[in-house]
Amino acid sequence: MNSSTRAKLRSLAMTIDPTINIGKNGLTDTLIAEINDQLFNKELIKISVLKNADFGAKDIIGELAEQVGAEPIQAIGNKITLYRISNKDGIKHVL
Repeated sequence: MNSSTRAKLRSLAMTIDPTINIGKNGLTDTLIAEINDQLFNKELIKISVLKNADFGAKDIIGELAEQVGAEPIQAIGNKITLYRISNKDGIKHVL
C-alpha cells in the first residue's frame, strides 16, 4: 500500500468511532472473530485499546493486522485503524 492510499484511509478513519474495545483479556479468539466480521462488513474499522490492557496500540497493531489479514493503517494514542478489502456482495467499497 502506498503512502497516498494510506493517507486517504487515515482521513476517512477520522470520521468513524471505535467499534471494538480491547481490554485486559487481550486478543481472544472471540475478539479476533468480531474484528474479522467487522472488516468483512465495513472494510475500515477503528479499535480502542482500553487503559486496563497490558499493552498499547502500537505494541499490538502489527500482530493484530497479521492475525486478521488486514493492512495496519495507524496506531495513535490508544486507537488502532485497520483496513481490509471485502468481497461481500453489495458493499460500498471504501477505496
